[in-house]
Amino acid sequence: MTYQETLDYLFVQVPMFQNLGAGAYKPGLETTLKLASHWGDPHKSLKCIHVGGTNGKGSTASTIAAILQSAGYKTGLYTSPHLVDFRERIRVDGEPVSKEFVVDFVSEYLATPSLTALHPTFFELTTVMALAWFVKEKVDVAVIEVGLGGRLDCTNIITPLLSVITNISLDHMALLGDTEAKIAAEKAGIIKAGIPVVIGSAEGDVLDVFEKKASSVGAPLVVASKQREYTEARVHDDGIDYIGTAWGDLRGELCGDCQRENAATVLSALRFIEPHFSKIDKEAVTQGFGQVCKLTGLAGRWMELSHSPVRVLCDTGHNIGGWRWLGPSLSKISETGTLHMVLGFVNDKDVNAIMDQMPCNALYYFATPSVARGRAAMSTAETAAQHGLKGTVYDTVAEAYNAAMEAAGEGDTVFVGGSTFVVADLMTLLR
Repeated sequence: MTYQETLDYLFVQVPMFQNLGAGAYKPGLETTLKLASHWGDPHKSLKCIHVGGTNGKGSTASTIAAILQSAGYKTGLYTSPHLVDFRERIRVDGEPVSKEFVVDFVSEYLATPSLTALHPTFFELTTVMALAWFVKEKVDVAVIEVGLGGRLDCTNIITPLLSVITNISLDHMALLGDTEAKIAAEKAGIIKAGIPVVIGSAEGDVLDVFEKKASSVGAPLVVASKQREYTEARVHDDGIDYIGTAWGDLRGELCGDCQRENAATVLSALRFIEPHFSKIDKEAVTQGFGQVCKLTGLAGRWMELSHSPVRVLCDTGHNIGGWRWLGPSLSKISETGTLHMVLGFVNDKDVNAIMDQMPCNALYYFATPSVARGRAAMSTAETAAQHGLKGTVYDTVAEAYNAAMEAAGEGDTVFVGGSTFVVADLMTLLR
């Protein structure tokens, strides 16, 4: 098999959540454990950090990985989804997994009837692929992002040094529950006996869920938002300064308003990580915060693709929790200049709730993401109209983006988002 043939198999023949949604979700760990057993149980020999939550998982996991990498530790990082190339999901010190390993792994799977008889999902298969690659590469530590939920997510076969849960908001409700407390109960499933857990932000019923679970298994629990990990956050166009941290004043490369919460989560996590990795020092933390995108390949988080003559921004925020951060930021931009919004969604998102966060004085360009469960642009436009938002419908993200760029004048801003897959379509167009 060639690399492209291997990808075609993974994307088409294996049930994949980004294409099928709930139809590709197989709760439980049994299949993953059987796959892992064939490859020598790689999860049992890795030192891991486990990162879950509704929003901010990717930024938090990547920043932790960047700090460990900067401290001189060979660091694996497993995240999802990818934007352009599948190999973005599996990295060691920022370098994607080799094409040869991807091909060999899938070829071995296909040649083993006892494995194919398991009918694993895309995420089950690729999670074991990642763990096997990290063992092969002899990483010192692996930072593992939860795929969906926690309790029954296939990454939950690991026993980490630390569990991190960033926050909870309503997402994937058909699978995880229709209240934040129910969703929290699923995500709390990564909390393990005696393993410390850092919660980024939680209160009320959600915090009660985490505290009860942690107490029941003897897991020390810290809520980062209550720790005052820095005294002040100074926001700039090209980053955020975090003043008065335990590691001195830091410049964070990631710019979105949500990053202030993510930064506190990372700093709280370091209190538990540093005793296991003593080479972490001020220089490593400074470099990890300041160069996370370069070090790990992280992209699409309030990412500025162009500054002049037209400012182009994109963000992968795709649920109500993410848009509670994005909405106010975009509204500020729309008050000082013309904002062009290229938007698309997938079918299982609460688009009605998200539309409530949209700037009312922006120009809208509605597009259909190029995934099987992409929501039709016309449907998005109809929902937007119910909220007083009007715009033009386009078949593709490329067409919507090109129209926005043609209409935008000097000093205007074009924003592209609504779904990770909209950003992926943009990145593919621009590469």
